[in-house]
Amino acid sequence: MRRYNSTKKINDLKTNDQVYGTVKLPRIPVSPNDRYIISREGDRLDLLANQFYGDPRMWILLATANNLGKGSFIIQPGLQIRLPDLNQEELESIFADSEENR
Repeated sequence: MRRYNSTKKINDLKTNDQVYGTVKLPRIPVSPNDRYIISREGDRLDLLANQFYGDPRMWILLATANNLGKGSFIIQPGLQIRLPDLNQEELESIFADSEENR
């Protein structure tokens, strides 16, 4: 999944440079196949994404599904973390739909 595939580019009014517009993150649907873990000391969104999805860039999926990551990858120990059961095609569709509907 390429994070900025469906993100609109706009011209910066001050510099006239092309920049990416604001992104509205999607709602990640809850599934009975989702897994849950309890975070431990040292857990980070990018490390968990790499462990469970094989790609640290999927941290945004975990952050969005769990309303985490406001300025940091670090997760407090003892939190229940939902690991959405989504394949690559579903992920791309969710993020693309989010961009189209903002």
